[in-house]
Amino acid sequence: MGMVDRVKNICLSPNTEWPVIAAESATAGGLITGYALPLIGVSAIAGFIGSTMIGVSVFGSTYRTGFGAGLVGAAFSVIVGVVGLFILSFLINALAPTFGGQQDSTQAMKVAVYSYTPAWVAGMLGIIPFLGMLAILGGLYGLYLLYLGLPTLMKSPADKSMGYTVVVVVAAIIIQLVLGGIVAMAGIGAVGAGVLGGAALGSGSSSSEDVQFDKDSPLGKLQELGKAMEKSGKEMETAQNSGDSAAAAAAATNMLGTLFGGGKKVDPLELDQLKAFIPDSFAGLAKEGSGRAEKNGMGGMMISKAEANYGEGSLKKANLEITDAGAASGLMGLASWAAAGSVKEDEDGSEKTTKVGGRLVHERRSKSGTDEYSVMIADRFMVTAKSSDMDVDALRAAVSKLDLAKLESMKDVGVQKP
Repeated sequence: MGMVDRVKNICLSPNTEWPVIAAESATAGGLITGYALPLIGVSAIAGFIGSTMIGVSVFGSTYRTGFGAGLVGAAFSVIVGVVGLFILSFLINALAPTFGGQQDSTQAMKVAVYSYTPAWVAGMLGIIPFLGMLAILGGLYGLYLLYLGLPTLMKSPADKSMGYTVVVVVAAIIIQLVLGGIVAMAGIGAVGAGVLGGAALGSGSSSSEDVQFDKDSPLGKLQELGKAMEKSGKEMETAQNSGDSAAAAAAATNMLGTLFGGGKKVDPLELDQLKAFIPDSFAGLAKEGSGRAEKNGMGGMMISKAEANYGEGSLKKANLEITDAGAASGLMGLASWAAAGSVKEDEDGSEKTTKVGGRLVHERRSKSGTDEYSVMIADRFMVTAKSSDMDVDALRAAVSKLDLAKLESMKDVGVQKP
């Protein structure tokens, strides 16, 4: 059954769909890569776009998450989403006998994956931050699906399904809170999440009967990412079994790098290479000082950025920033196709996100603050110009005079394909 049909059926007619699901052959890896990961990925990217490019309006002011923080947040939401499925399925299977059910790890994974469906679908509305609150309703409906699925797949008596559901949900919430704390801890977050996600993904393999998407399509790219993640997970499991803690940590880091990079590892441009694209003058304004450049990240997964202020000796001011997403370029690529065209107007100005010449472009026009123009290059580099003295049209014209073609030609620099 195709993904769209499964999503529709489990959400609209769960009573008839759960028996169909129960009879299907499946593997944990196949359920993750062929169904869950594409939905988790789209939901995460929608939230990334909504929080970093559109923002939330509060009392007339628009607030956005920083670009780098948004990418990291999206990446970890995918990781925690996948790990959460294995936690939930483990709890469902472990508690089955307590409520008169039969243990079956594959059936438990089916219950976990398909019960999450409405939350993922509602999460896609996160591209419009206000509507993203509907994900809460999706999550609540998912509890109802869990309640319906437990007696059918885990063979628990119907009269015990409510208690079964409540215990599973409470236990899962507690463990997820602990997991979130671990992920947030400095020095443990990246490797810890990688170990959990890698071990989980390494526990199963994709079935040849899984839905196969066009490799160049959005879902095809997510599916390929899932396969690469599964491969990385197996490599990490092998390293763990060898007893070599250093090798296991390195494998976990590689797995996380695979997730960020969309199936491949990408080292960002060196600072001197990136600074070469910051001109001495921009929009007719001279550069103030020598500018700034930095490379940061964690566990070898780095993002680099170069920027400069312009307007020395002038009343006008502007800022130019060029970011190489590097290790997070996979998320950039997903954002490129996931960003639906949007236009917003209010008393402060207007914003729109569109595709121009195959590139994602974001424009913000302010009536009293800073105008901004951003363009994504080669699904890897983000060029952003801001000014409180020049409008979007002037910023767009100034950005168009940069050597964007040369920047695009460097899209494969640092790419390490599996």
